[in-house]
Amino acid sequence: MPGRESTTASSAILISVVVPTCGRMDLLDRCLDALTRQSLPGTAFEVIVVDDEPSHNTLHLVAGWRARTLERGPRLVYLPNSNTHGPAAARNLGWRSARAPIIAFTGEDTVPSCSWLAQGLAAFGDEVDVLCGRLDFSPRAPLPGRETEAQRAARHAAIDAFCVANCFCRKQLLESLDGFDERFEQAGHCDADLHFRLLALGARIVSVPEALVVQPVLPAPWGASLGRTREAVFDALLYKKHPRLYRERIAATPPWDHYFAVAALVVAFGALLAGAGTLALLAGLAWLALTTRLCLQRLRGTAHTASHIADVVLTSALIPPLSVFWRLAGAIRYRVRFT
Repeated sequence: MPGRESTTASSAILISVVVPTCGRMDLLDRCLDALTRQSLPGTAFEVIVVDDEPSHNTLHLVAGWRARTLERGPRLVYLPNSNTHGPAAARNLGWRSARAPIIAFTGEDTVPSCSWLAQGLAAFGDEVDVLCGRLDFSPRAPLPGRETEAQRAARHAAIDAFCVANCFCRKQLLESLDGFDERFEQAGHCDADLHFRLLALGARIVSVPEALVVQPVLPAPWGASLGRTREAVFDALLYKKHPRLYRERIAATPPWDHYFAVAALVVAFGALLAGAGTLALLAGLAWLALTTRLCLQRLRGTAHTASHIADVVLTSALIPPLSVFWRLAGAIRYRVRFT
């Protein structure tokens, strides 16, 4: 009898929701609150929380929600990820532990609408392999001013890309792809790689705007744009795996402005050391012009507070050399001709 009950419970689960988390308790609590309020019956789905920074606090948070929803569902599972870390590894651990034939992915920083699962499941017919819902980045309350350049960049990156933060996929298809490539340590590159592999496989991908997930744009710390330059390492891997699609959908050409700015800076210092004052001055002016242009591009349409302007001015001088460094590091690391 116990075995029969377990099988029945498993077969009743139509969809498994995978939520990777990494210690942001307040965001995870908000996400679980939204997931437990789904219009889809609680017995029809499960929520698998994969803790990429295993802690008792996260375990107790999930246990608390499990106790509150024990009778009405959904089934809540906590999985500590003690092996390879990162979004790809966490997602793989989650979907491989899932009971349902359809996997829904979201993130700890999202707020799924109450009809998210119901809308996604209703549109997931036999002719669909992957379903993408709509991500809403609109703040619930009006912002006191314009967003910063870092917030705009993060929002545009998520909007323009195939985003796993609101994605439904057949478990069988994930098995055939062997899941996410765990070499990608950034969610954006991990998402793009899965998208490109799905396209190469000829998977049937549909968009369903009714399956809504809200993803508030969080405040970016000072100098956040400098940290994003390291993602260029994984651009090299993405280019190596999908050269044509990378050029078609990510970047048609290398960031020549960055290379020119770095070249001008190197020439200016070299000429200065060699005593060629005129050449040093010309190269320095070229570097200043390219840096100013980048600065103005990043400030256009964003907040003009003193702190934000200072952030953009300083980081605009540092982004080109850091970007070039990480791109070359990625080319060496993954042995690919990538500029």
